[in-house]
Amino acid sequence: MNYDLSWMLDSALEVPEAQHALLVSADGLLMARSKDVGKDQADTVAAAMSGIQSLSRTVVDFCGTPRSPHRQWRQTLVEFDHGWVFLISAGEGAYLAVSATPDVDMAEITFRMQQLVGQLGKALSTPPREIADTKA
Repeated sequence: MNYDLSWMLDSALEVPEAQHALLVSADGLLMARSKDVGKDQADTVAAAMSGIQSLSRTVVDFCGTPRSPHRQWRQTLVEFDHGWVFLISAGEGAYLAVSATPDVDMAEITFRMQQLVGQLGKALSTPPREIADTKA
């Protein structure tokens, strides 16, 4: 994928107290980052988010009966003294991570992230247009 989706991440950061956003591939590679996150930090966090998602999926049976047909991972929330990290699925093989201060409205940030995932899903499933060669 050679096109930049970073501008789409800004909508998640419109929520008061939201700080940074990353789009991460399932294998831990950075796909996009909000403008206030440095490339090195974003690469490190992307790898960590992939690992956190993998660990979260592993404990699905801890949350319900193993026979339940609805055992999909949806979200992981990590709390720190100085804030939160929200991690949700952003489509096949992609995750959206957003950090926020302790005072963020958790319902609002989660709702905004779900809206963004809908937009990202369309962008990720539609390849960019290629300019036709007019010299043919």
